[in-house]
Amino acid sequence: MPDRITSPFGTFSTAREVVSGRDLNGRTAIVTGAATGIGIETARALAEAGAEVIIAARKPDLAATAAADINRTAKGPGARFEMLDLSSLASVRALAGRWGDRPLDLLINNAGVMACPLDRTADGLEMQIGTNHFGHFLLGVLLAPALEAGARKSGSPSRLVSLSSIGHRRSDIHWDDPNYRTRPYEKWESYGQAKTANSLFAVGFHKRFADRGVTANAVMPGGIMTPLQRHMERAEMVAMGWIDPETGAVREGFKTPEQGASTSVWAAVGPELEGIGGLYLENCAEAWTVDAPYVGVMPHALNPESADRLWALSLEVTGAGGPG
Repeated sequence: MPDRITSPFGTFSTAREVVSGRDLNGRTAIVTGAATGIGIETARALAEAGAEVIIAARKPDLAATAAADINRTAKGPGARFEMLDLSSLASVRALAGRWGDRPLDLLINNAGVMACPLDRTADGLEMQIGTNHFGHFLLGVLLAPALEAGARKSGSPSRLVSLSSIGHRRSDIHWDDPNYRTRPYEKWESYGQAKTANSLFAVGFHKRFADRGVTANAVMPGGIMTPLQRHMERAEMVAMGWIDPETGAVREGFKTPEQGASTSVWAAVGPELEGIGGLYLENCAEAWTVDAPYVGVMPHALNPESADRLWALSLEVTGAGGPG
């Protein structure tokens, strides 16, 4: 990949460093799951650069606390809360309905669930792909007109950022049964399938909306200890080498939440990505397409045929009514 896109930032850059010197006054961003973890740090960095930031989350009290914290250092309109439960397609439609045709510059699909026991969304979908992909898919398609309006208003492309994970290497899409209706459930395979879907969504979205003024990229934020690990026992994290069994310290190589938010923020504001999409980004750069243990993107997560197939399936599942 000789023309791989890079930036002045790296693995342990912070979100604040990435956005330093940027003026986002007049820009509006929605960040899903921004009440905790890397989401709140993504929202904080954007708000400190002057953007209006909407925390789209399902826990009002937690989101209100996060917004108040962000607003202590925000340089513009700051942050506010909008109700969104991605495990309910009705909740997604309700948010899009409330938003209407108001211009939107950034949609950062940050929220997610990881390695949970087998569970179902309100619409009967397997929880991980249902929340991480299908909920975000519907949100992106329904808010696409707002993103197009944002591009027209600002004169530059709006951006959608879809958070994937190194976990995508655990599984491609299981087309015969993505919702585990007949096959045995395995939580990490399910997570991998959902994270592959998040990357393929960026590929598919960019293909359909780039000529309308909206770009999309996938992001791998890195290893970060956040509430995303809520379904994991300490013994499991020790066995996976994530924490030291004696001290409880997180292993070397993990990022802080603010460092973990840096690639999301770069995907949202980096000038190197102006008008560019359909990529998988990590450590504030375009990822190598390699089969390596801890870096790079597997080809199945960027496969354009798979992206089209997933788009068609997602339209059917969600009834989004977007372009085919």
